[in-house]
Amino acid sequence: MRTPADQLVTRYASRWAIEVAFSDAKHITGVGEARNRTRLAVERTVPFGLQAQTLVVIWYHLAGHSPKVISEHRSRARWYTTKTHPSYHDMIVKLRRVLIAAQYRADRTQEPTPNKFQTIRLAWADAAA
Repeated sequence: MRTPADQLVTRYASRWAIEVAFSDAKHITGVGEARNRTRLAVERTVPFGLQAQTLVVIWYHLAGHSPKVISEHRSRARWYTTKTHPSYHDMIVKLRRVLIAAQYRADRTQEPTPNKFQTIRLAWADAAA
């Protein structure tokens, strides 16, 4: 039995989001980079990474999203005018910024050290890159 070309194209196109998610998991989240030695650790590492990625997306949807994300991205990268939705990279950058800001809240009694300031600078530089 032969499948019509339009159905093949439709099936292939429906896979695109899945392929992007796997690519993001490998290149952004770091899934598959662990150097495990035991069978159980190997079996748990990739699913844990994918679950962590899922939690980032859910967090972003529930608490991190702001319509300003797209306009901020366009102001940094004016050539990218077709961006209509935040990418996973945008989501993870936002989460990093929120976590860093939470570490240095004004209501903390302990002053940040110069090492912590350097950590923040490096994180912001990484996020801007």
